[in-house]
Amino acid sequence: MKFKDYYEVMGVERTATQDEIKRAYRKLARKFHPDVSKEPNAEARFKEVGEAYEVLKDPEKRAAYDRMGSQWKNGQDFEPPPNWDGGGQFDEREFGFGGGEHSDFFKSLFGRRAHGAQGPRARGHAQGRDNHAQIEIDLEDAYRGAQRTISLRMPVMDAQGNVIAQERKLDVTIPKGVRAGQHLRLNGQGGAGFGEGPAGNLYLEIAFRPDPNFRVEGRDVYMDLPLAPWEAALGAAVTAATPDGPVQLNIPADSRAGRKLRLKGRGIPAKHPGDLYAVLSIALPPADTQGAKAAYRAFGKAFDFDPRAKVEGEPS
Repeated sequence: MKFKDYYEVMGVERTATQDEIKRAYRKLARKFHPDVSKEPNAEARFKEVGEAYEVLKDPEKRAAYDRMGSQWKNGQDFEPPPNWDGGGQFDEREFGFGGGEHSDFFKSLFGRRAHGAQGPRARGHAQGRDNHAQIEIDLEDAYRGAQRTISLRMPVMDAQGNVIAQERKLDVTIPKGVRAGQHLRLNGQGGAGFGEGPAGNLYLEIAFRPDPNFRVEGRDVYMDLPLAPWEAALGAAVTAATPDGPVQLNIPADSRAGRKLRLKGRGIPAKHPGDLYAVLSIALPPADTQGAKAAYRAFGKAFDFDPRAKVEGEPS
């Protein structure tokens, strides 16, 4: 049997705080979740990270694990030392999933007396573990709010006590003003409770579905707004599509590509909403007809203009 350094698995120091451990778990769980990860060993790493977190998130189990000291290295041959846990009683059912998902190392430490333990924990009730998942929504959903039905592959326990992945459909309310990275809590939609304990919660992390027209930074939203050369030079009133519907924009004369027009308070809604920025670009009509080519020639003759005049190193 090989020793598992749970701190190394989580990528944290042995002195890590509970908040640091929780942040590390969320990052790794997102990275290796089998439903989204493209890593070749994603499922195995996801289980390994989950097992490490189940030990390190619990102060009592972490303290018992730490009492073994740090003399073993990850992957080193290992046998638990006598009375390593100080006589504590652990029931692997407290961990919220079946023993079949645990490594031999875990079972040797926390599952040895699981079925023979008669302490209050073995006889008691415990809340199911919380589950985490990520969902993608459209940016428009953050502006207006929405009702969505989502499908998730969730861990459930079968009749033999093993954890299997089962697809579940859930109706989710997307609140107006939700941000990327924010978590929605669905009470009672997590792992099943032990005994008469309540089910855990499901936490959904919000991500915005990639959109070719918009970019999001916090609550601010950026969009590219193409202009014809004459609109940029002379100014114009144009209609622009935004996540909250079309708006009228007045383009100042002599506008340049890259200029940003700010629409205050038109970003993601909130008590203090973000802003919407229209980033101007110049779109050239195609010279795909004889008439268009003639127009470009006349345009060139009408101006004494050298676009490279200020480029350093340009030959005179």
